Amino acid sequence: MTESRAPRRRRSLALWFAVAPALAATLTAAPAQASPADDIRINEVVTTGDVDDSIELYNKGAAAVDVSGWILKDDGNSSKYKIASGTTLAPGAFRSFDVHSSFGLGSSDKARLYLPDGSTLVDGFTWSKHSAPSWSRCPDGTGVFRAAPLTLGAANSCGTGGGTTPAAWPGGSSVATADASGVFGQDLSGLHQDGAVMWGAQNSGKLWRLVADGAGGWTPDTTGGWSSGKTLRFPGGSGTPDAEGVTVTGAGASGGVYVASERNGDSSGTSRLSVLRYDVSGSAGALTAAREWNLTSDLPSVGSNLGLEAVTWVPDGHLTGAGFKDASTGAAYDPARYGAHAGGVFFVGVEGTGMIYGYVLAESGGHTRVAAFSSGMSGVMELQWEAQASRLWAVCDDTCSGRHHTLRVDASGAFATATVHERPTGMSNLNNEGFTIAPASECVAGTKPVHWSDDSNTGGHALRRGTITC
Repeated sequence: MTESRAPRRRRSLALWFAVAPALAATLTAAPAQASPADDIRINEVVTTGDVDDSIELYNKGAAAVDVSGWILKDDGNSSKYKIASGTTLAPGAFRSFDVHSSFGLGSSDKARLYLPDGSTLVDGFTWSKHSAPSWSRCPDGTGVFRAAPLTLGAANSCGTGGGTTPAAWPGGSSVATADASGVFGQDLSGLHQDGAVMWGAQNSGKLWRLVADGAGGWTPDTTGGWSSGKTLRFPGGSGTPDAEGVTVTGAGASGGVYVASERNGDSSGTSRLSVLRYDVSGSAGALTAAREWNLTSDLPSVGSNLGLEAVTWVPDGHLTGAGFKDASTGAAYDPARYGAHAGGVFFVGVEGTGMIYGYVLAESGGHTRVAAFSSGMSGVMELQWEAQASRLWAVCDDTCSGRHHTLRVDASGAFATATVHERPTGMSNLNNEGFTIAPASECVAGTKPVHWSDDSNTGGHALRRGTITC
């Protein structure tokens, strides 16, 4: 027995001496654990336009990173922007910073990100000409920078070919006035047709209830105190909402009329990006908001007159059926996780960036952002959900030559541009800030009415009508 054990021990020792050097080398070569800072990247830079001097950061990692106290610089070291305490980037999160109070981003410049010590460089990007409109990393967090649409606070638009080629207007070419002369004056903005009633939001803090005039146009309702529109107030009865967009939910006006406002007209230099709900059932001449969802802190900073211009409501049933992905969870949208809300998602459009954001507005007053995507235009003046065709319309004014984009939920679960339409050839390049679509019940011979509101009240008329195919 002794003689049989010794050779086995010698073989075991020999094997150990043969393996040990390789094992030691493997242990020595093991890489150090990556720093969380390695996952934070400069993802977008904007040097021109309404939101110039903006830098977006992106977390490409799998863990949240606290970026409190981190420092942004341009090509100089004398000025710096310090990120506020309590700022954390979740995995896959985007966060933009308006750095203009600390420094400006020039046509030939740099954007640099440092740890709080101010000397440890995390990431940087250098350019030799202004963004047009954005320098965006494609793909997010890992790719090279390229010219792209502005998407601050959301995934970069990295498609090729500069977007969808514009198509002709999908309806009749002729357009006619749809109101009597001098009824509304300037600043009639958002529109929404709800059956036989059309709601109009006016920047001066006024809501209109319009009815058909019997001649193909619309006129203020003369009942219920609506003859001259009704004054809007914030909750508590104070202030003057700068009313820009208007919509209702599947409950119709009985469930409240929702208005998008970009500021309080009594403090016009300060943004107040809010969605407000009004009970429109009474006869009083002023309406006080029953609820306000103030989204200002959740959205990138813009000028006080470049904020929320549009709002529309999309039902939960369509979103779940289309495979819509909830950006707050990264999974399929599940309405049940949000408790009491309006049975759908409210999409708002930002004039200054052309971005569209989707929110679940809780009855408790809370809100959750579930989507952020580019309209593909430099600005959004109106949003309309067309249930009959299951598409979201995004509308720009004369700054975009009156183009209209339609968007649908794509295979990835996100809204993406499906078609770009030129304005009807029979309509001048007006300052149209409102657009609304008649319901399917008004389809006649394959077409149905649409209406625009001209903020400039050109020729004394604020409303115009046209058609689209059903």
